[in-house]
Parts: sequence; structure tokens; C-alpha cells
Amino acid sequence: MRNCYLSRNYKGVDGAGNKAKTDIEQIMESNGFVNVGLRQTRYTNSILAFLATLVGVLKLPFSLRKGDRLVVQYPLKKYFTLVCQIAHCKGAKVVVVIHDLGSFRRKKLTVAQEIRRLGHADYIIAHNSRMKQWLLDNGCKVPLGVLEIFDYLSGTTASSHLVPSQPYGVVYAGALNPRKNTFLYEVGNYVHSYKFNLYGNGFDLEKAQGKEHFNCKGFVRSDELIATAEGDFGLVWDGFSVDACTGNFGEYLKYNNPHKTSLYIRCELPVIIWDQAALSDFVRSNGIGICISSLAELDKILSSLTPAQYAKMKQNTVEISRRLSRGYYIQKALSEVKC
Repeated sequence: MRNCYLSRNYKGVDGAGNKAKTDIEQIMESNGFVNVGLRQTRYTNSILAFLATLVGVLKLPFSLRKGDRLVVQYPLKKYFTLVCQIAHCKGAKVVVVIHDLGSFRRKKLTVAQEIRRLGHADYIIAHNSRMKQWLLDNGCKVPLGVLEIFDYLSGTTASSHLVPSQPYGVVYAGALNPRKNTFLYEVGNYVHSYKFNLYGNGFDLEKAQGKEHFNCKGFVRSDELIATAEGDFGLVWDGFSVDACTGNFGEYLKYNNPHKTSLYIRCELPVIIWDQAALSDFVRSNGIGICISSLAELDKILSSLTPAQYAKMKQNTVEISRRLSRGYYIQKALSEVKC
């Protein structure tokens, strides 16, 4: 039996989704997995991108062998069902690694359509135990495993410090457009003993409450951010409200693994996360941060945090960062596949 994967075209890797997929490809390649498609490409031209992926799919029947195990990263847009059918015709098994569920934020599929599509797999690796349970509750019959958290490869390392700054600095990184991060314009009303360091574009400081509590750093590429991030915590929060993660993006936190969580950990920043987010289980069990129900309570929590408590969280975060840097979690999930 060969372990195989199907590479494709990725339109750049600055976006979280493509970064996660190219990392997994790199980890699989370093572990002896065979690429049964074309070599990975990063064309930004839409026609070239389409053709590169299509030709890779068309090569599949000539590359797969009976008994192979093919890892497919989901979604694969219009090709997913075809790839699964080709694999099964060749006598191969299909292992799916979920990156995104179209029936959540983007509503591109109904839940029934998504479950039916995933039903072509022989084994599925979900983000976490809550996503696994959601799939089971919605009728998924395919054997399921969990990833726990996305790994994060980078050639750079964090400049770690066990002693936090005073006041604490809370990093928030990503696309800062109001549609996804409305809470940022309100949270300044509740800030007294810490400050926000924002990395990304789209935030209008003049419209923010308590704007004196924000430092806008602009867009910084992830490799550079890992080496230079200024702050003591990384915040995982989405939606309209400081009191809960609301809207489609906020609701999705109950089931998915936001890639920025892995980025914060690679920056060796303990995580502040909504206590109903799926990854709050991982944060608690590994002692790598703080789980909160509302951002309104964060000021009080940080004010009462002792240096020893912070140092312990920091040490735990450094250890998990090392795991992410070497692909520990996807290797573990793939080693547990049963098909």
C-alpha cells in the first residue's frame, strides 16, 4: 500500500486556507507520501490555475494503484466527487482532511448536500471532536478521526520572553474589515489595563471606541510576524459583539479550527479565546491560554493574572509551538486512519 496525495494549484499562500493546505502537502511529502497529481503550482492567473488543477486530476487514473490510500484536502471545489470516484475505480481508499465546510459560513451547500458529498470518502479527519460530533449528528456514516489543531510550518522562530509587558499587549491578526470584526469598534469601551496590537488592513481607527488602546501595525507576512509579534496574548474572536462570537463567522467558531490560533501559538503567544469555541477545549487541556465568555471580562481577568501563571501558560505554548512547527498533529491524525 502506498500513501498518496493529490497536489494542485494554490493562488498564493498568504491566505490561511492555502497556507494550511500547502503545509500539509509538505508534511506528507517529507513523510514519504507520493504525489499522484502534477507538482504543486501557485499560478494567480485564473485560467492557468484551473488548467493546472484539472490536468492533475486527469493524471490521477494513470498514477493510482490498487490498494493505495489517497489523501484529499477538502473542499476540492468541483473535482471532489470525481476524484473519489476515480480512486475507487482504481481500488484505492480515500482519506479526507477537512479544511472548510461550505454549509457553514458561505452557505454554498446545504447540510444534506455536504454530508452526501463527504459520503464519498472512506475516512474523514475533522478539525476537532465538536466538528466530528456535528458530522455524526447530521448523518455522516463515514469513519471519523480528529486533527485537534492545524500545524504551522515556518522557517522563522519566535523571540520568546517569559516576562510579560506591562500593560499586557493583546495581538489580533487577520483581515480587519468591519463585516467580520465589528466587535473591535466596541471593545475599547471595556479596556483599561491592556492594549490591542492589530496586525492587518481594513481597520478604521477613527471609528473605534477607546482608540487610544489600539496600536495599528498594518499587514505583516506570517513568517515575519512569528519573529516580530509585539504582545503577550493572541485573541481568537469573530463577529459583531464583545459578549459572544455572533453571526456566521462567530457561529463557525463552535466547530472549526481557526488557522490564526496556530499562528499565535507559533508566535509563542498564549491564546485568549471564546469559551464556546471548539478550540477552547484544546486551549484548556494544554494550559495555553484563557477562555472567556465575554471580552467585557478580559480586563479584570488580566489584572488578576500573576507572573507565575503567565509564565506557565507561556512555557506550555512554547511546547505546542514546537509540535506545530514539525507537523505533529497531521502526522498523528494520519497515523490513526483506519481504512
